Amino acid sequence: MKQFLPLILGLFFILLCLPVRAGHIVGGEMTYRCLGGGDYEFTLRLYRDDLCLNCADFFDDPASIAIYRCNGNGCNAESSSRPYAALNVQNPAIDTVVNPDYPCLIPPSVRVLEAVYRFRLSDYGISLPPGNVSYHVVYQRCCRNITINNLSTPSELGATWRVEINPLAQAECNNSPAFKDFPPTVVCEGQPLEYDHGAVDPDGDSLVYSFCAPLDGGGPVTMEPTVFTCEGAIPTPPCPPPYGPVVYNQGVFSAQQPMLGDPVVTIDQNTGLISGTPNIIGQFVVGVCVEEYRDGQLIGKVFRDFQFNVASCDPTVLAQVNSDALLGPQNYLINSCGDSTVRFLNQSVEERFIDFVEWEFDINGEDVVSEEWSPEITFPGIGQYTGRLILNRETDCGDTAEITVNIFPEIRAEFVFEFDSCDPGPVRFTDLSFSGSDTITDWNWDFGDGNSSTDQNPEHNYLRPNLQHVALAVTDINACRDTITDQVPYFPVPEQLLLGPGSYRLCEPAEVFFENISEPVDERYVTNWDFGDGGQDTSLNPVHIYTEPGIYPVALEVVSPTGCRIDTVFNTFVEVRPSPDAGFSFSPDDPTNIEPTVSFFDQSEGAFAWFWDFGTGTDQSRAQNPVFTFPDTGFYDVMQVVTHPSGCLDTLIQRVDVRPEVRYFLPNAFTPNGDGLNDTYFGKGVLPGISDFSMTIWNRWGQLVFETSDPNQGWNGRYRNTGQEAPNDSYLVVVRFTGPRGRPYSFKGSATVVR
Repeated sequence: MKQFLPLILGLFFILLCLPVRAGHIVGGEMTYRCLGGGDYEFTLRLYRDDLCLNCADFFDDPASIAIYRCNGNGCNAESSSRPYAALNVQNPAIDTVVNPDYPCLIPPSVRVLEAVYRFRLSDYGISLPPGNVSYHVVYQRCCRNITINNLSTPSELGATWRVEINPLAQAECNNSPAFKDFPPTVVCEGQPLEYDHGAVDPDGDSLVYSFCAPLDGGGPVTMEPTVFTCEGAIPTPPCPPPYGPVVYNQGVFSAQQPMLGDPVVTIDQNTGLISGTPNIIGQFVVGVCVEEYRDGQLIGKVFRDFQFNVASCDPTVLAQVNSDALLGPQNYLINSCGDSTVRFLNQSVEERFIDFVEWEFDINGEDVVSEEWSPEITFPGIGQYTGRLILNRETDCGDTAEITVNIFPEIRAEFVFEFDSCDPGPVRFTDLSFSGSDTITDWNWDFGDGNSSTDQNPEHNYLRPNLQHVALAVTDINACRDTITDQVPYFPVPEQLLLGPGSYRLCEPAEVFFENISEPVDERYVTNWDFGDGGQDTSLNPVHIYTEPGIYPVALEVVSPTGCRIDTVFNTFVEVRPSPDAGFSFSPDDPTNIEPTVSFFDQSEGAFAWFWDFGTGTDQSRAQNPVFTFPDTGFYDVMQVVTHPSGCLDTLIQRVDVRPEVRYFLPNAFTPNGDGLNDTYFGKGVLPGISDFSMTIWNRWGQLVFETSDPNQGWNGRYRNTGQEAPNDSYLVVVRFTGPRGRPYSFKGSATVVR
């Protein structure tokens, strides 16, 4: 009976989770068990690459399965729109395929997932009654990995997994063979491959194995509605037979030779053993068919297609020795100069996989053996010896390194030096090195100051004193090398003591900086100064203050760290000239805008010339006792510069404050009668720079009759200066303002109106 309800439900679920192109297929197979009465249980196993690029990240859930009845090439007019039956299998069991264990190799990262769909037809109300037609149970999906090497346009190829239950199998209630294991996810390039791809047949039928072409199915189209057709990525339901094979890259690969190797990869038709040595890195699709025969008749066939990933695997065990040079791959050269006992440093990897270590050396025809990780071997004397380092002998995880040892004569670096320890001249170096080969070929000197030489017996001039660390490295004809380092105490004293070019003719008090420019001298030398006025110092470049006029000799002594000594007296080196003392007073000492003229009185000592600057920016004088009228109020820094007959100067600055003085008074009466005389009441005075002026006038009843903020506006005897005439009487006057430096002023008086 055809079942269309599962088909409709499957389309609904697939539409909910429609993926983009899913280049991810690694392989799969379908097998079955006959349960009797036309009922069967099928197992569909699918494998996908979990680390590929631009891949689908899930298995179909549900997976759409179709069943067709076919006789020869015909399927009784059945099609994908009208299959014999269709069903959707949900909830696959998903697990990770265990990667193979290579005890001596580290394969690249590969992760393959397996989904197992197991379904019984009776759970879907489907039966396959025995008859004279074959039942084809089919699942299809696109697409395969784009990186596959042995297929043409692999990203556009899908896969078909099916089983055919022929009339004989139906009549016998046959069970298909089942494969034992999934092939290894990674195969190492250049390493022998032996994989048992055998299957188990529950009925005991004879099995014959062969490489065969996997079946194509589905296409790369992902747009609706074509995605669900035979050209789409998710044929729903899958399409009827016949099914075409995938297309191999012709001329190189074929269904029967899906991989290259030396020897080529083959399958044993009796056991299913796949063997060979792959020698090309890449991804290769392989199909394996298993035919089952009963009493000489073909009763059924199942097939699996899968992907072999052939990769370069890094070895985990590698014999390596610390050496002086490589003579070839894993062929190490070790030279020992003057020492017959050699310590061999084992740098083999990976140590955790190394269970056995053996060193073998042929010494005068006898084998010397050590099982230590890094042994010491004593050789009889000068000569060349050969040996080997063997790891994990006679195992698949073994490795061997060849070793050549040269025992050369001794080489010894040595030198002496000489120079005048107190004279800053060249240091002469003499090579005393020795080589048992009698031939030293190279000398390399490092003088410790950044300079070097390749002469055998060089001379060198040092520019700075120091405890120089001199190294000599010598190399002989056998490339043996030795190095020695010695200290050269280069601390000469200068041939002449020199002081820097400065001014040493100064005015008292004189602060003098003494710059010691003698070469070579630095802080490690002892320097003793005598300044000629009783003062002394031990600094390299001291500062000294002379407080009295005079001519002073300066004595300098320098002692090197090695005890060399030199001294010099600089006669008449420092001349300190007398200086005047500036001083003045002025009167009045509190000048104002009313009295801005100030007299200045010289009180200096030792002066014969005077210069005055009055702080205005323009006004100056050379008089001894000048008189100056300041142009405005404010603070003025008045400077006096006096000159001594020796030419020395002295300066004094004093601040003069020209204070703004406020004077103000109120008259006691005025006559506003219009005769032009004393008609307006004003306060009078000197008001430079005042602010916030206020004058108010009140009658005896407390009524405000006049107010102004203008000190130049007066009262004309009328109310508010515009109203009725105020009667003859006495009026209260209050004046307030702020002085030019912020001081508040307040005045009260009476104004009598007389008409």
